[in-house]
Amino acid sequence: MIKVGIIGATGYAGGELVRLLLGHREAKIVWYGSRSYVDQKYAKIYQNMFQLVNDTCLDDNMEEMAKQVDVIFTATPQGLCASLVNEEILQKVKIIDLSADFRIKDVSVYEKWYGIEHKAPQYIEEAVYGLCELNREAVKKARLIANPGCYPTCSFLSVYPLVKEGLIDPGTLIIDAKSGTSGAGRGAKVDNLFCEVNENIKAYGVAGHRHTPEIEEQLSLAAGEPVLINFTPHLVPMQRGILVTAYASLKKDVAYEEVKTAYDRYYEKEFFVRMLEKDLCPQTRWVEGSNFVDVNFKIDPRTNRIIMMGAMDNLVKGAAGQAVQNMNLMFGVDEAEGLRMVPVFP
Repeated sequence: MIKVGIIGATGYAGGELVRLLLGHREAKIVWYGSRSYVDQKYAKIYQNMFQLVNDTCLDDNMEEMAKQVDVIFTATPQGLCASLVNEEILQKVKIIDLSADFRIKDVSVYEKWYGIEHKAPQYIEEAVYGLCELNREAVKKARLIANPGCYPTCSFLSVYPLVKEGLIDPGTLIIDAKSGTSGAGRGAKVDNLFCEVNENIKAYGVAGHRHTPEIEEQLSLAAGEPVLINFTPHLVPMQRGILVTAYASLKKDVAYEEVKTAYDRYYEKEFFVRMLEKDLCPQTRWVEGSNFVDVNFKIDPRTNRIIMMGAMDNLVKGAAGQAVQNMNLMFGVDEAEGLRMVPVFP
């Protein structure tokens, strides 16, 4: 049995980790960490856990936690995991960090985009970027995982095969993304109040969203050359879900079958990436509550461009589900254990 500790168990991603791990046959949560709710019953904070979780929230003492668990999930804001991790802890326990602390390999880029000093740059190179579909073998050997961001996961999986195969000009790539409000976390913010979000849609972080360098870094690795993109996220009045619509110029004339073959080459054996039938556009409702990513594309011969689309649940594949998928690989259990949830509908 894998003994699990969670720092940030009372945030949205942490709460989703709890939900998923309660259905995991090989894992048991023994530490519900929360800075805001120490000594309070977890089920009082999340009433949906009534009679399912009887534990009381503990603090975020990573050193003590490392003595009691096999893996620690840090579902926390940027900066916290890097400020807590050290060699003594990493020799005792595996860490899966859901923040951005170890996703970006250039510390100066991280500090520029996130506006904070990195407290543990010595572990950046070691940390494995935990996108299982690409880095599965490296994840299996890792002791520190940088769990990818929600927008980067959906964006990257939507466009990766065509970047990797050289079918599109990555310098022309434009990514338009839309997310539900849970992506902003559980903290109280005026912009996330019901009256601010309901009956409204808005762009934010235009030409400066923090996930931009993460997407660019991973696309650059795929392309084998530096890639710069336009990435614009939007907030839409729903709780969960991300929809990505990406546009790029084709390098040559292609038929549907050639592009489909490129996607199948990378995703045909991937359980959690679902390539949809021709002309069927992904929708967030078809993946809600699940670890699936639905992808598809549409060729526009009139403009010699291609539209690449993806949809996923930002709290599952975009955060907690992907983290559990990484844990499964690290401990040698079935990669899909605890993650075979059927999407919720309606």
